[in-house]
Amino acid sequence: MSGKEYRTITDVKGPLVFLNKTEPVAFGEIVQLRLTDGTVKNGQVLDTSNDQVVVQVFEGTARIDRQTGVKFLGDVFRLPVSKDLIGRILDGAGRPRDGGPPIVAERMADIIGAAINPYSRRSPESFIQTGISAIDACTSLVRGQKLPIFSAAGLPHNDIALQIARQAKLVGSDDDFVVVFCAMGITAEEYNYFVSDLERTGALENAALFINLADDPAVERLITPRLALTAAEYLAFEHDYHVLVIYTDMTNYCESLREIGAAREEVPGRRGYPGYMYTDLAMLYERAGLVKGKKGSITQFPILTMPGDDITHPIPDLSGYITEGQIVISRELHQKGIYPPINVLPSLSRLMNAGIGPGKTREDHKSVSDQLYAAYAQGKELRGLVAIVGQDALNERDLQLLKFADLFENKFLRQSRDEDRTIESTLDLAWDLLTNIDTKFLVRLDQKWIDKYHPTEKKE
Repeated sequence: MSGKEYRTITDVKGPLVFLNKTEPVAFGEIVQLRLTDGTVKNGQVLDTSNDQVVVQVFEGTARIDRQTGVKFLGDVFRLPVSKDLIGRILDGAGRPRDGGPPIVAERMADIIGAAINPYSRRSPESFIQTGISAIDACTSLVRGQKLPIFSAAGLPHNDIALQIARQAKLVGSDDDFVVVFCAMGITAEEYNYFVSDLERTGALENAALFINLADDPAVERLITPRLALTAAEYLAFEHDYHVLVIYTDMTNYCESLREIGAAREEVPGRRGYPGYMYTDLAMLYERAGLVKGKKGSITQFPILTMPGDDITHPIPDLSGYITEGQIVISRELHQKGIYPPINVLPSLSRLMNAGIGPGKTREDHKSVSDQLYAAYAQGKELRGLVAIVGQDALNERDLQLLKFADLFENKFLRQSRDEDRTIESTLDLAWDLLTNIDTKFLVRLDQKWIDKYHPTEKKE
């Protein structure tokens, strides 16, 4: 830190301050801005060149003028980390929001972080039971995975995220999850709902919350997920916790990226988002996983709302490339009153096969999942046919599949917000539903599984 204070501001645009370069500064370096009335604001170097420095200001640029003093502090943004983070609520800049004292740091951790070295990664293989049948049976979550929820405005993605936060557990293990909850651009109503729900269920005692509200500076949203991930990495890889990181809403984060890009007059990419958005998202998502020689893990559940319910929008599109699948929330199921309204057909977990089977879930899991998927897909397709030709045109098999689609939605997908189903009860429920289809039509199931698990075909 030079200790010098410069007054070389040339321009202020949105959350950005432009000033003539006065000394060598590094990307990401912390900046202190002292206004003429004595107010101090904090910022970070966003861009540096031979003749100009661009600083993003966390508290907003109101009242900043050319007489504002700028001091470069010679260090990057750091988060005070310790086990005391568990049970605390912090704002988007890492300051206490719950009225408690500042975090007593064991050390100050650089929030920029880095993706886990591919050579150091361990392959995820431990099944996580969420208690939600649609996820556990059809899009199974594995410890160390990054599995986003693709939702849209007005759908209960936050309820699903909270239910997962409360119920997630490793089958056959006493290890509990610590939840790091990262909220970006949420309303005060949503914030109060999150906190009250976590307090009601006691989950807050096992969680660390980083909250950036809608009326907080948009630029602060760019560091909020990095603070959360820094806390998660510390708890996972230095204290052996299994950490579940939930982001909501990544769309707000990407909108902030676009706002900053516009203020910097960058050449926009698809739909005005910066061309480096893919890399920026990957820098967050790739900090999830397992590390060789470490007992802890980081599992990510990013939530994003698709603008206009468009799954081809750049935000879900790029997220789908980086992450290992997606869980898609259906507006059609939500309008039917079904919770959770998870559409299993476009949903996918690319690591599912690594986390299920004998010794992990149950030997019949994969076959049952395939049969549920096939029967439901055919049943939904038949609904369209019935609307044209009527049920009288259907044969015996088609009538059974049509009935199965309704049963699947109303008995398998539908469950209460506090209902925690074990994987065994989920698979048993699936077998009960499959009794509505003649065994000769269950072409995705081996006969040995039908003989062992089918309620009416079991052989002693």
